[in-house]
Amino acid sequence: MYQRYIKRALDFLLSLVGIVILSPLFLLIAVWIRADSPGPVLFRQKRVGKDKVLFEIYKFRTMRTDTPHDVPTHKLTHSQSYITRSGRFLRRTSLDEFPQLFNILTGKMSLIGPRPALWNQDDLIAMRDRYSANAVLPGLSGWAQVNGRDDLDLETKALRDGEYAQNVSFALDVKCFLLTIVKVFNREGIAEGKEGKHYAAKKTEENP
Repeated sequence: MYQRYIKRALDFLLSLVGIVILSPLFLLIAVWIRADSPGPVLFRQKRVGKDKVLFEIYKFRTMRTDTPHDVPTHKLTHSQSYITRSGRFLRRTSLDEFPQLFNILTGKMSLIGPRPALWNQDDLIAMRDRYSANAVLPGLSGWAQVNGRDDLDLETKALRDGEYAQNVSFALDVKCFLLTIVKVFNREGIAEGKEGKHYAAKKTEENP
């Protein structure tokens, strides 16, 4: 009942309210991105949705337009050199993820769920299959995000995503939502911008 009806209603209402309230901030970020680096404001990319159906995710662009396409950030040589000045801040604060409110509004994502895998992350997709994590909508934040995020290896991340998929509830969603605020504020588990450190599961944004 909750997952099928109430969760979707809450996603629609909260994402709509969020878009309206944050629209002035979105405009300021868009101006900053265009002034900082030539290229589009938004970054679009194929990601894996519920039941492994592909969809196009939206983010604020944080990397230069000459960044190799469809290559995870942690696999790029000198990846930090591709990140723009505005992008470094947006990644550290997770503000680059906010355009996904439009993905949530249209029903492709949820506020809480497994972070959507890159379309060619076959290893993570297969691991999530083992834990039934591909059976739920991907989220803006999720159980893996508040339990290590970038510090987690792929197997542990998939396990945490599976734990969420098998225990979806209003209480768990509220817990994830509140912990997300705390983790982002304290910058816990965020690998972006930390020079010289290597993580097995970093954020995977590529150049459009």
